[in-house]
Amino acid sequence: MPDNRPQPPPPSSPVPSPGPSDPAPLLLCGARLTDGRTVDVRLGGGRIEAVGTAGSLTVDGTRTGGTRVDLAGHLLLPAPAEPHAHSDTALSAASDGPLPYDPHDVRNRATEAALLQLGHGATALRAHVRVDDMTGLGALTAVLQAGRSLRGLTELTTVAMPRVLTGVAGADGIAILRDAMKMGASVVGGCPDVDPDPTGYVEAVLEVAAEHGCPVDLHTDTADPARVARLAAMAGGLRPGVTLSPCGGLDRLPAEAAARTADHLAAAGVTVVCLPQGGCGGLDRRGTGTAPVRLLRAAGVRVAAGSGALRDVSNPVGRGDPLEAAYLLASHHGLSPEDAYETVSTSARAALGLPEVRVEAGFPAELLAVRGDRLSAALSLAYSRIVVHRGRVVARTSAVRQYCDSLTTTTEPEPEPEPTTEPTTGLPRQGRAGST
Repeated sequence: MPDNRPQPPPPSSPVPSPGPSDPAPLLLCGARLTDGRTVDVRLGGGRIEAVGTAGSLTVDGTRTGGTRVDLAGHLLLPAPAEPHAHSDTALSAASDGPLPYDPHDVRNRATEAALLQLGHGATALRAHVRVDDMTGLGALTAVLQAGRSLRGLTELTTVAMPRVLTGVAGADGIAILRDAMKMGASVVGGCPDVDPDPTGYVEAVLEVAAEHGCPVDLHTDTADPARVARLAAMAGGLRPGVTLSPCGGLDRLPAEAAARTADHLAAAGVTVVCLPQGGCGGLDRRGTGTAPVRLLRAAGVRVAAGSGALRDVSNPVGRGDPLEAAYLLASHHGLSPEDAYETVSTSARAALGLPEVRVEAGFPAELLAVRGDRLSAALSLAYSRIVVHRGRVVARTSAVRQYCDSLTTTTEPEPEPEPTTEPTTGLPRQGRAGST
């Protein structure tokens, strides 16, 4: 799938402004739903006000005010969410030497990465950010600043990731973690696999999370069934919940051990976020593989899909595209297109503690329109996208495909070209209804 940089909405669409509390009414006209219906969808106050057959709705009931967006030829879906990003390292693959952690640089890269992912459709983003004695709290401060600057466009929340939390060095790590939560990090995270005492690390994380009443989101390979069982037992009672990722080690376990581990995770209510587009730097490993999504889902584990690395040293070609994650789960891991998209939308939003989205009246106006007539086609191509956040069009990505004349000769006369006022490029123009 193309990695198009997000483009600003055209003049006919509402112009983004910082965090509007009451966006103007918006009517999405002629959109196709996954059940085959073609509908109009009216948005207001950041929610879906009404869904009716095509041509049956007006913008605000009086045919005045508001904005219309023609979605003919588009499939309308609940917007994806990104449950596993690394905003502090994003877009750093081309950097020479050590990873640049200058706060100004981190803020710029985090902002650009969030906008790239917004252009793909993700209207909410959870960023895992390192906090330790080497990087301090500068990267976290920068990502928090990026999140504030993006209000009204996307929701960016942060996970504080300390490195060591046990032993002599662990005291400093716990102090830094507590400072990170006071600064505004909303989730306690980290990598128990890289601590000398993984169980003690998890205990420390759960203690800090309980103090602040916040979720836990840990990096782990889950290659040790006994360790995962202990983690699940400790995390089972924590609310608002525990998420583990990328859990690629489960796919390397014998079938019986993997099934027992999946049962432990399901019983504890743990969410697993897999990374089908590639790994991330959280475990200091590359190519850890993708968690066995079908096994986990069959056991009753909530499975979401994230992007992981976005063009950093862990994955220099990472795209950060939730639709590509869904495509890979459908094409390589045996999920139906519907189940695959659910991992990047409904399940991803649930993993972030966000309300469910459906294309029905009363639900949040967090939507993605993709060129295509069915979900399988949308996941296959997904070139043109229109993103709605809080009832506003906040991003638009367009693609036009063109072909040169064939070299095949024919004795039949060529039809006269249709008159046009558009500039010619020497290629037949494509971009009417039904094109991608």
